[in-house]
Amino acid sequence: MHPASLLRQAGLKPYPLEALSGGEIGQVWRAGPYVVKTHPSPPPGLFQAEARGLWALAQAGVRVPRVYWASEAGLVLEYLPPGPPDWEGLARMLATLHRQPAPTYGWDGPVFLGSFALPGGTSSSWPHFWAEKRIQPLLEAAWRQLGALGPKVESLLAEPLPQEGPALLHGDLWQGNVLHTQEGPALLDPSAWWGERAVDLAMMRLFGGFPDTFWTIYQALHPLPLEVAQALPRYQVYYLLVHVYLFGSSYLPMLDRVLRTRDGLG
Repeated sequence: MHPASLLRQAGLKPYPLEALSGGEIGQVWRAGPYVVKTHPSPPPGLFQAEARGLWALAQAGVRVPRVYWASEAGLVLEYLPPGPPDWEGLARMLATLHRQPAPTYGWDGPVFLGSFALPGGTSSSWPHFWAEKRIQPLLEAAWRQLGALGPKVESLLAEPLPQEGPALLHGDLWQGNVLHTQEGPALLDPSAWWGERAVDLAMMRLFGGFPDTFWTIYQALHPLPLEVAQALPRYQVYYLLVHVYLFGSSYLPMLDRVLRTRDGLG
């Protein structure tokens, strides 16, 4: 749907449209005080899942854009004017988020990583949930593209994982989904569900962009056990699998490096 049509559907007045960055999966425009997100062929429930994730993060004390409208066709959000970087504020916000206990692992609604629909449901067993509901579906989807790396990823499923307990995750926390606003840092484009906080931290480490200042403050507020820090490459495999599936073989060398790091060879 055209963004102007989505604004009309939402009962909002029209504004001139300005294309924004951040549309790796769909298209994003600014329309005056609003941000409009659409997709040429969205999977069912994509935008409603994002809206629910934003609501859950807001309830947990995270600054996010207000949701004005969510439908199968798109999403209308509040436009947050950019401001100066506040890495201390981001560290405090994420440490607070990750310290709040969640009821279980999983989510009681649809979850998408990009446009990839992940299996629903919950579990009290983190290793079982991680293998069956997160890695295995992506491994099967990307198998033909993985070549010799496929069996290496598969071998991870039988290995134990350290656990701290479930927390609410942003779920896709790379630098592009952090917005420094005039009111402080905000999070965008969540893939929200309940899991180990290492899933968020692994994505933040994977593509970089978070300075030492952030990590020093976060670590002081919510120290990361050594065994959890050592497991981060295994969680990065999750994100690299979806990148291979959605964007192609250019991510295979990075996946290989992560697997070698995990094996102590990188």
